Amino acid sequence: MNQMEQQIKDFVRGGMSLFWQRQLMFAGATVVVAQFLDVRTALLSYLLCLLSEFVDLHISKQVLRWDGQDEAAAERFLRLLTMSSIFSASAVSLYVVLVAHQEGQTLHFAPLFFLFSAALFAAMNNHQLPGVLFVRLVIYGAAFLYIPIHDLLAARPPLTSDLWMQFVTVLFVLYFIIDCSRVFLRFYRNGLMQIDSLRAERDRAEAAYHVQSQFVSVVSHELRTPLTSIKGALGLLVNGALGKLPEKAQRITDIAYKNSNRLAMLIDDLLDLQKLEAGKMVFQMDKVDLSQLVRDSVDALEGMARTMDVTLRTHGTEMPVHVRGDHDRLMQVMANVLSNAIKFSNKGGAVDIRLEKTNARARISVTDYGTGIPEGSKERVFGKFTQVDSSDQRKVGGTGLGLNITRQILEGHGGSIDYVSKLGEGTTFFIDLDLYSAHR
Repeated sequence: MNQMEQQIKDFVRGGMSLFWQRQLMFAGATVVVAQFLDVRTALLSYLLCLLSEFVDLHISKQVLRWDGQDEAAAERFLRLLTMSSIFSASAVSLYVVLVAHQEGQTLHFAPLFFLFSAALFAAMNNHQLPGVLFVRLVIYGAAFLYIPIHDLLAARPPLTSDLWMQFVTVLFVLYFIIDCSRVFLRFYRNGLMQIDSLRAERDRAEAAYHVQSQFVSVVSHELRTPLTSIKGALGLLVNGALGKLPEKAQRITDIAYKNSNRLAMLIDDLLDLQKLEAGKMVFQMDKVDLSQLVRDSVDALEGMARTMDVTLRTHGTEMPVHVRGDHDRLMQVMANVLSNAIKFSNKGGAVDIRLEKTNARARISVTDYGTGIPEGSKERVFGKFTQVDSSDQRKVGGTGLGLNITRQILEGHGGSIDYVSKLGEGTTFFIDLDLYSAHR
């Protein structure tokens, strides 16, 4: 949205929000004039003000439907709003002048107060378009000066007369209104400058993020090709396909092979994260049986669990529980949550995986009985490149991306993940997904 469009739409929205407030002011003034002065003057002037209001309303509705793309339309709307402002300010001023003429040569408290209210209202609410504000204040100012000057010329009173005091008071009031207009205009201009500054900062941040995202994607892809070759070669050595290695060489080769696997997982996580944040990850949604998914996940992580002397126990997977999702991505979710539970379990401990239905949702809960998570750690648990224990001596390794990716995948499924934990007693992660419906 450019600045001209912003100003025009701010002006219109502000005017429409005060529509009924203006109607009450016009109606109140009309009742006062009809009661104490002249009914015909009051009603005719009120109808003229109403007509100007509905002209304003018609133009305002056109502006709100405007998409802001056509610069010529902006100029046309600005002209229309200026003309409608001239019409409405003239209607109010005529109303006030007619009332003043009805009163004769006297102190015009009611008409001048009405005019003061209209001018102050414009100063407070028309500052978005300085040209429109200027036109209104010129018309109101002319009416302000006309009333006391007309009386002075007609009566030619001495300088000690109340009519001269009224004239001087009007000058003070005009100065006050002009000063208020200047203050409100300055505040609005400062607000526009701050909005422009924030937009520029946002654009710079988006550009920097785009460059960073491209960099991560390119580097990750470039690393993946040579790493695949390294992993393949190390795999052959580890498995003895190229002959038996000496004990020391075998140990070093095993370490290198494990680290190459960790590096491959990091690259995969970075690519997944880049796709998710760029909105480019496509989910192949289909009917998925969570009971089978849980069993498959447990089978896939059984080797890791045995290595760490942890038992995996499943509950509630006897009957099918169907959701709509991407099978491979949900397997990735389960792998992240289960591997975390295994890593943070005590040796000889167990991890319980439960599947249950609650209302229209399916819930998978993964419970370990290990170290637990301190209170106030949720941002670190689900953050990027963060871990609850980030010290150099932490018990388990990892990239700090797994649960962040898990949460984003589940959000892409309309699901969620959360946990409850107690230090020294363990943690339970909850994965919630909508049950499958053939109508969706």
